[in-house]
Amino acid sequence: MAPRGRGARPGHGVRPPAGAPRPLPGTSPAGLRRRRLGRRAALAALLGASACGLPPGSLTRPESLPEGFPDPLAGLPLRPLGVVAVDTERLGADGLSGLHVAPDLTLTAISDRGRWCQARLLLSPEGAPLGLEAPRSGPLRDIAGRPFQGFLGDAECLAALPDGSWLVGFERLHRIQRYRHLDGPAEPAPSPPGLAQWPGNGALESLGVLPDGRWLAIAESERPPGDEGARVAWIGGPRAWRRFAYRPAPGHDPSDLCPLPDGGALVLERHAAFPEGFSARLTRLPPLPDRPGTLEGELVARLAPPLPSDNWEGVSAFRHRGRDLVAVVSDDNQLFFQRTLLMVLAWTDQPAA
Repeated sequence: MAPRGRGARPGHGVRPPAGAPRPLPGTSPAGLRRRRLGRRAALAALLGASACGLPPGSLTRPESLPEGFPDPLAGLPLRPLGVVAVDTERLGADGLSGLHVAPDLTLTAISDRGRWCQARLLLSPEGAPLGLEAPRSGPLRDIAGRPFQGFLGDAECLAALPDGSWLVGFERLHRIQRYRHLDGPAEPAPSPPGLAQWPGNGALESLGVLPDGRWLAIAESERPPGDEGARVAWIGGPRAWRRFAYRPAPGHDPSDLCPLPDGGALVLERHAAFPEGFSARLTRLPPLPDRPGTLEGELVARLAPPLPSDNWEGVSAFRHRGRDLVAVVSDDNQLFFQRTLLMVLAWTDQPAA
């Protein structure tokens, strides 16, 4: 999703699932159109520039790293290896909000317009992204196998289960659903207690499955009582959720997370403000205890100008050629002046072979 305050976007003109509840307050079509126009004007003023198009027939285009790199990130454990801009029309999905990169370099993402996509990530021997190939995509479906309509398809986070199935977290009608295959029907999955009653925007934005099988979830903007600087978070999973608090940096909101092999996690924290535009941080959580209190991550990367930057919404950690890498993706909000960027980063203590 976009920074807080963005409304739902229309879907693909198909029927809503049987028994779907009435739209949440403020999500009528007319109200959403008014809110969407206001947001687009605000974002246009915020960014003040349009994205350049990709060459015809190209799925990606390389973006230049700043001169003097890596000085802008000196001293931090993660440093970018490269960035590409993605043609979302050729990819088959825009508004990307969740990301997973498998060991075989299959990149999977979901869209807040109710779609999924996959492609093969091409990397240089050093790990820099060279592009994407063989894209495939389709609509996310309800439990009856019908494509979602409108706000029902607002998919915001993606997590891989050990059996090869997927968890997808949705906003507006807040819930988690399981997919044995992303092109198949959904199955209900137990969500954290009280999630369904939260306001329409700013709930479940970050979801991951830790190596020990526990699920980890962080809300984008929902605060615990009495602590305006923290966000509500849960760990555990079905029938075993434990609530705790996660504290992002001031002015930042958690927009995704991914598990790490040591049992910890990376959290992507997004920032949007005038006149700076979009930026983000990556923070690392150590292996999580059964009953966390209030957690705050260690800063491991800044994703901000002079690096190419946009509305960072998805993160995935993966291993390639014996090296741990991290990928992040941005959400273009279906706006002509924003871009879908894909960046790959490496840990500075793990040089390329």
